[in-house]
Amino acid sequence: MSEKKTPDRPDLSRWTPVEEVIFKRRSIRAFKKEPLPDFMIRRILEAGRFAPSAGNAQPWKFIVVKNADILAAMEKDAVRITKLLMWFLDYNRTPLRHLLLKPWVKLIIRANHNELHPVPMGLMRSIANGECPVFHHAPTLILLLEDRRGVSCPPTDIGICGQNMVLAAHSMGAGTCWIGLIKLLMYLPKWKKFFGVTYPYRLNDCIAVGWPKVQADGHVPREKQVVRWFVDGMNMPPRIEEQGE
Repeated sequence: MSEKKTPDRPDLSRWTPVEEVIFKRRSIRAFKKEPLPDFMIRRILEAGRFAPSAGNAQPWKFIVVKNADILAAMEKDAVRITKLLMWFLDYNRTPLRHLLLKPWVKLIIRANHNELHPVPMGLMRSIANGECPVFHHAPTLILLLEDRRGVSCPPTDIGICGQNMVLAAHSMGAGTCWIGLIKLLMYLPKWKKFFGVTYPYRLNDCIAVGWPKVQADGHVPREKQVVRWFVDGMNMPPRIEEQGE
């Protein structure tokens, strides 16, 4: 960066504190048992509450889970559901299953190509094999309920809200991990009832939060992006730049 300081602007020759948090924050999957104090969690929630949303509809509701027994029950049921799903979806387990199930599973994957992408499929296979926990033994989970009545695209607003939370948590020294597999629990009516997830709300995302057990901060390589800049008028070609170092 090489922007000059002017009377009405800060010195932009260095990264701002906000930029530093964005660039250095990493997802944490190993937490200390000690939970964050309630006042910190409230500040994290407040950062989410002040997130922008389409039409200022604020299509979210927050639930905080800190009880160890509830967290253990959530983990147990999420693992159980994962094992059941993988028993059906993993058609390569035997030659007979491959013959009978592959065409049907391929159709299901095509219909749910985002959720059944090879990355989440690999994660669910690891969970089913007992190689990875679902909620990373976090001492606290923040559940983000989405109001489907929201303006325009409520999932986008939920993402912005959650990003505010993880950045705020990192700025206070806490660690976070966004977990989409919370939706596994929604296959069980008991959890819908327990958390009060009824129309118009749905639960697809949660954030694990706590004190990080390992130090993982730092810049990591990112894919460079080719950006087209339209700056010279309708009849001129765009300027092509490669974004990234």
